[in-house]
Amino acid sequence: MSYIIGEEHELLRRTVREFAEQELAPRAKEMDETGDFPYDLIKKAAELNLTGIMVPEEYGGADSDLLSTAIAIEEVSRGNASVGIILAAHKLGADCIMIAGTEQQKQKYLPQLAGGKLSAFGLTEPGAGSDAGSLATSAVRDGDFWVLNGSKCFITNCGPAEIYMVAAKTDKEAGVKGISTFIIEKGTPGFSIGKLEEKMGLHASATGELIMSDCRIPAENLLGSLNKGFSTFMKALDGGRVGIAAMALGIAQASLDASIEFAKQRKQFGRPIGTFQAIGFYLAEMATKIEAARSLNYRAASLKDAGQPYSKEAAMSKFYAAEVAMWCTTKAVQIHGGYGYTKNFPVERYMREAKLTEIGEGTSEVNKMVISRLLTE
Repeated sequence: MSYIIGEEHELLRRTVREFAEQELAPRAKEMDETGDFPYDLIKKAAELNLTGIMVPEEYGGADSDLLSTAIAIEEVSRGNASVGIILAAHKLGADCIMIAGTEQQKQKYLPQLAGGKLSAFGLTEPGAGSDAGSLATSAVRDGDFWVLNGSKCFITNCGPAEIYMVAAKTDKEAGVKGISTFIIEKGTPGFSIGKLEEKMGLHASATGELIMSDCRIPAENLLGSLNKGFSTFMKALDGGRVGIAAMALGIAQASLDASIEFAKQRKQFGRPIGTFQAIGFYLAEMATKIEAARSLNYRAASLKDAGQPYSKEAAMSKFYAAEVAMWCTTKAVQIHGGYGYTKNFPVERYMREAKLTEIGEGTSEVNKMVISRLLTE
């Protein structure tokens, strides 16, 4: 199955690109330097329905498809990758509710998320990264409540988010078959934000710890069936991988755009460096790799939109787009030479931002494990 970019998708691309160029890109350097969370930009993104792009209309969303989401995150990330990852992580939390939520949960939370209240996705722990089955956070039933104890780390939107999806063990002996998912609202007694990380890049996105200390939540905040939380997270991660691949594409495209402009203007030996074969070949490879990664990602999204299995394609797109982003941003720094190693040009930031895409939503190695397993099962 291929993908089709219709007029509706192109209109969305133009709209988001204009927003990115006018509102997001001009703030990117400042946000990288200060690390200030862009609450005002998220509000503007919500006004464009970017915080509820896949949420059904009946819950206040735009009711768009995954291909639209991929295009939107790509264009946002092209202008400002910190905002791109904020929206990608928010989508992941909303997806969990759309996948497993009761009608009551959907009516309560989805309008808030579509309206701009951010969500976060809490799976990773200090001792449980790729090995989700070894997570230690526990949830014990106590009458009409669940009591959660434990901590999460490397959680995107940690702090600014209002609504958190948290995985916890409800059967300690059952591995991944004993994990349940819970909805925790910010401000719940026993739920707090811990240390925020100082990161290599994406400084304006908040990444840090969630701490549950005898955190009591209503029994109806169990998301999905008891002990079926791992399945909810895995389904959400398929769409999340398409989102991170789109983010990688945006960063890669921004690095190519900057490199083309620099290669036209920078002169050595009396002519623009873009006329030298070495530089021209770098640009050609960058453009080709980006188009190949984009095709793979759009195909994965289109399979989901057509109701077809897409786990393998999502993992492929995330793995390949991340590798392409890292390769392209590295070459962009090389094309810029000494200037590329300074903060006077954005390519050094792109390189720092691209690295996250090889780690988040499953490392490149984990995604290759997913692909190989699906090829041989």
